[in-house]
Amino acid sequence: MKISRFSVLSIASGMLLPALLASCSPRIPEAYTDAGTETAIIPDYTRLTIPCNIAPLNFRIDTVADNYTVHFYSGKDAEGFTVDGRTTDIPADRWHKLTCDAMGDSVFADIYVEHSGRWTRYPKAMRNAVADSIDPYISYRLIEPSYISFETMAICQRELGSFEEKEIFNSQALSTEKEGQCMNCHSYQDYNREGNMQMHFRVRKGGTLVSHGGQLKKVNLKTGSTVSSGVYPSWHPTEALIAYSVNTTTQSFHTNDRNKVEVQDAASEIILYDVATDRISHISTQGNDSSRLATFPYWHPDGKGLWYAEAAVPAMTKKAMALYQNTNFEDFRYDILYRPFDIATHSFGTPDTIFAASEFGMSATLPRPSPDGRYLLFTMGRFGTFHIWHRDSDLYIKDLSTGETRPMEELNSNDVESYHSWSSNGRWIIFSSRRDDGSYTRLYIAYFGRDGKAHKPFRLPQQSPDHDTERMKSYNIPEFMVCPVEISKRQIIETVQSDPINATEQ
Repeated sequence: MKISRFSVLSIASGMLLPALLASCSPRIPEAYTDAGTETAIIPDYTRLTIPCNIAPLNFRIDTVADNYTVHFYSGKDAEGFTVDGRTTDIPADRWHKLTCDAMGDSVFADIYVEHSGRWTRYPKAMRNAVADSIDPYISYRLIEPSYISFETMAICQRELGSFEEKEIFNSQALSTEKEGQCMNCHSYQDYNREGNMQMHFRVRKGGTLVSHGGQLKKVNLKTGSTVSSGVYPSWHPTEALIAYSVNTTTQSFHTNDRNKVEVQDAASEIILYDVATDRISHISTQGNDSSRLATFPYWHPDGKGLWYAEAAVPAMTKKAMALYQNTNFEDFRYDILYRPFDIATHSFGTPDTIFAASEFGMSATLPRPSPDGRYLLFTMGRFGTFHIWHRDSDLYIKDLSTGETRPMEELNSNDVESYHSWSSNGRWIIFSSRRDDGSYTRLYIAYFGRDGKAHKPFRLPQQSPDHDTERMKSYNIPEFMVCPVEISKRQIIETVQSDPINATEQ
């Protein structure tokens, strides 16, 4: 039988292909020397407690060399897998098998670097314990870090087990050359299990978008007795109720101060919105009395109480108040209050001051109870309410069973720590921080142990270690979600373009 030259080449190629593939597969060097010191990786994904279902922790090796190999393995799977390159590109399927199998154990990474033919190993450069799972989704707003640009922002949702990010909505979809659109304060009932959510639209086609029971509507929450429409929201965990603060804010801009911007309330109070009837009621009634400011409401997990921040300020007219705040904003200090709520009658009891930060010359905001109701996480700085602009802002935690309050030293940095949320199982905290460069807020995740202590935080994993730096956006209002937002952009556009339902008062 004659064999053509083409057939010979085909047979040869078929025989050589597996060998070529095998030779190109990453392998652990056969000979190497163990390093006496550690090598850094960027981001710092070392000595962490990570969720078993988190996306691959890709990193860059902070050592200049000719070649790089990284071997990932666990206490339960010593073989693991290997990747090449100074910047890792970890296969998601292998990573998830490794971390799922290592649940309750640890995963490791040995780093091998080669200089002039000689290999050096940095053993267990990554050694991370694998713990409870994390909610599969988060959402956040991507925004320019300045205080004047709001026409290029988007509310996005991210799958935490992968790098997939989808826009829920982008402000440019309805912005025009003459009139932009701002959107903010996305919020969900019970981690979006039933798809009940809301978010605000301002300036062009302004209003509050509310999705409940599969129905989407736009509501105007501004009435004759409120200073604004709804601003900072919190869904009741079981009822069709949303608590809002209504706020009139002022701003100051500094040229010679560590905190370049100051945002402060000239007037604020808490209202309750009934989603089914489109009626509002006042929780903290101010009227013309500007002596107290209430803001940042948040429901207790059992739905039987409402947390919020409140400040006492001199009583004066709104015009004088605005002037006062522009010149004496450091005098405003907020305490954390709790107000009982009767689910059957929708009525509130007498408020109780749970943490009097003002007595210590400090200001506390953003109270967030843990899902089991035992802990209260909040931010605290020297003064004011908009702590995202305050470089001294830190996270604090109060054990509601013992009364102990302490700074979260295991999470705080030398720069801003601000907005924060609990995962639905109470084992994970996500928060925004400016620790990386002092300008952009980025997201950090930390395990919260059953002993009431948080573990070392780590930056939200990305496909590339340089992703956040090259993106040049701030992450704003991170929220955990059990289910993703299913509302389409077309549905949002059609609803936002419609006339709003005007809320009425009870």
